[in-house]
Amino acid sequence: MTAYARSPFLSLHLLETLVAVLPVRDENGQPKSLVYGGFERHMITSQARRRAERVYARNRANAGIGALKGRSMGTRTREWALLTAAELSSEHGWEKDEALVTARAVIEASGLKFGDPAKRTVANLTKVLIFAPADAGARIARHIAANADGLRLWRESYLAGQRKAEKKPRRSGAKTAEEQEAAGEEQAAGASTTPGLPPLPKETRDAVLLAIAPRDAVDIALYGRFLAEIADSPNVDGAVQTGHAFTVHAAEQIEDFYAAADDAKLDRKRNALSFLDTADDAGAGMTGYQSLISGTFYRHAVLDRRQLRANLRLAGMEADEAEEAATAAEAEFVNAFVEAVPEAKKNSTASTGSLPALVLAFEGERPYNYAAAFQSPVDENPESGGGEGPAGQAAVRRLMRHHLFVARRRDDLRSGRVLTYDPEIADLLETLDLAGSVDVVDAVEDLTP
Repeated sequence: MTAYARSPFLSLHLLETLVAVLPVRDENGQPKSLVYGGFERHMITSQARRRAERVYARNRANAGIGALKGRSMGTRTREWALLTAAELSSEHGWEKDEALVTARAVIEASGLKFGDPAKRTVANLTKVLIFAPADAGARIARHIAANADGLRLWRESYLAGQRKAEKKPRRSGAKTAEEQEAAGEEQAAGASTTPGLPPLPKETRDAVLLAIAPRDAVDIALYGRFLAEIADSPNVDGAVQTGHAFTVHAAEQIEDFYAAADDAKLDRKRNALSFLDTADDAGAGMTGYQSLISGTFYRHAVLDRRQLRANLRLAGMEADEAEEAATAAEAEFVNAFVEAVPEAKKNSTASTGSLPALVLAFEGERPYNYAAAFQSPVDENPESGGGEGPAGQAAVRRLMRHHLFVARRRDDLRSGRVLTYDPEIADLLETLDLAGSVDVVDAVEDLTP
């Protein structure tokens, strides 16, 4: 099957209620927020949502579960030198220190920058996260092991050049345009951009670039990647668009005071022979505050089906294989959108046990974002005279009304389906006039045709 008859965009909209959680924090440890409709709202950033969904789908695929089982997936990390060295050591018999030095030198000479060598914690980490197929380290290790003699000689020359360069005084000032252009040409040809260092053999640099290229990693095709450090390593425009989730009502948060007990102190107090023995054991072991938020959130994502297929074709798949992989990726993406939850403070808030109150899915010729339905915040207070009742049910009424209103004016909207895990919402849906344009389904798998 090479033709694609369905609409190019799949729009997903979800309402979920979270109670006393902190799924994402700012640099001060506080809940993130935005001002919308003149009121502050709690916010869960798209980055937090996307990572939760991506990792959820990847873990299922790697465990042999779900539509993507058995397919190649990606890993986003700064530890590619460490992963390559581990493969060299465990699979090819290299001594650990030599493996790490060699892996770092090869990857660095390919064009990726590493942390300060004087700082042990970052010396062997790339400056930026690299999203690459999970087997990239193993591929690089296999090439190094197969070309060990030549690369050992190159490595010694490269490291000697680095030591010599470190002793020279650094020239101040920015590079000229000619110097920048020459450096780019040298890098593309496999040469180091640091003067005096021997270039990495072209076949080795090509092997590294192929290993970290997106290839057939489905999650890279879905979410995309941007790698600016190596000009000739392909970037990928993601097929998934994700909005920040926000509360449909004004933000409310609590500052939760906590006291943590010291087990050893309590044991001494429990076994004391007199009150004098417990004089130094009064009070909690540790106290502090943490901010927690509650609310009903609206979140939204879009899958660009054409971009997904284009990414898979660019990765080298034939049309039929790309169609099969794209269909599986869509099913797993929808499942992750519904099931995955950011795991911050999961043990103290049980946030990952939440299920959405409502999921709305439909197709269209363009993306559709329904954030406007909540520009005016939901008012739950009956004493205000304009109270709409509980935020979850009020948000469902608003979202469905908004969708039906738009659907009457946009003839490209079709295949509308809703799923709920809330019995009260299910009863509410039965009272709404869905005008035959939205079907109520009972499983995630039924949200898309």
